[in-house]
Amino acid sequence: MNIIQTEISDVLLIEPQIFEDERGFFYESYNERVFLEKANVVNHFVQDNHSRSAKNVLRGLHYQIKQPQGKLVRIVVGEVFDVAVDLRASSKYFGQWIGVHLNAKNKQQVWIPAGFAHGFLVLSEYAEVLYKTTDYYAPEYERSLMWNDLDLAIAWPIEVKPIVSAKDRAGKRLKEAEVFA
Repeated sequence: MNIIQTEISDVLLIEPQIFEDERGFFYESYNERVFLEKANVVNHFVQDNHSRSAKNVLRGLHYQIKQPQGKLVRIVVGEVFDVAVDLRASSKYFGQWIGVHLNAKNKQQVWIPAGFAHGFLVLSEYAEVLYKTTDYYAPEYERSLMWNDLDLAIAWPIEVKPIVSAKDRAGKRLKEAEVFA
């Protein structure tokens, strides 16, 4: 496993070691001991989520103001542009975002710690996203940031109007959103 720090040092890009031959491939998508030793992440995962979305679907930017979730995100089919926005008011990166291309071919993963909003845009015909979370889903604490907030100025790689849920269309701008201390 290779760990790559992004411009926001707490968000990590993870490259697994892939064993490939004429039969196919094998890799460990998660190993708690290695994750601790190489990434120094001590969180315990309690839930796995799996979503499938069509091209141009944009999900997010989601977070839970209480029971915040760290997320380990990977793609098993297709490709997405995955985004994390730092909502920790005490962070020097507050209000900044990181975007990475994740796809089934390169098998990279992104670690997004608690205190971030998360979302993704599907770039392929469809994509299946798997992610582990460090806390349980709590709909009463779920919040959404506006995906196209001009103050965030996220450079989504999209040429058409994205497909966005009603909940996500009602997202708050960063200056109006609840954030973490």
